[in-house]
Amino acid sequence: MKKIESVLIKIKIQKNDFDVSKETKQLNINQPGAIVNFIGIVRGLDDKTNEKIYSMTLEHYPGMTETEIETIIYDASKRWKISAVTVIHRIGKLFSSDQIVFVGVASKHRQNAFNACNYIMDWLKTKAPFWKIEESSKEKKWVKFNASDNDAIKKWTEIK
Repeated sequence: MKKIESVLIKIKIQKNDFDVSKETKQLNINQPGAIVNFIGIVRGLDDKTNEKIYSMTLEHYPGMTETEIETIIYDASKRWKISAVTVIHRIGKLFSSDQIVFVGVASKHRQNAFNACNYIMDWLKTKAPFWKIEESSKEKKWVKFNASDNDAIKKWTEIK
């Protein structure tokens, strides 16, 4: 874990799955009062076409990805009082129902943890350099930018 100001930070980009219970216990190291986790999984159906998704392959830009995630966490720590953050994002070929991302935030108070976790996840979807290829029964295709992800960050740019 790394420390920025008073926030313990763990960022991992990995092929292997992660253990939510283990990661949550590590966030509890300073007995913060509240821990909020978000776990993203690979969807089984394409929302637009209703086609079954067999797999999703994720790529990233090593070094740049971690730096961008660190910046997002730092920005969250300026908005809310948080004590620890873990972001784990998987890369490589994943299948329907596989865990893809873990964002965990510890804070003395629940609302800070909820807000910071939501903020980090919203910005992770729009700013962190990850590229995804979905494979269905018909094709392999790059996942295009999702306008709804961009809409999600508007709430954070309007909040002071």
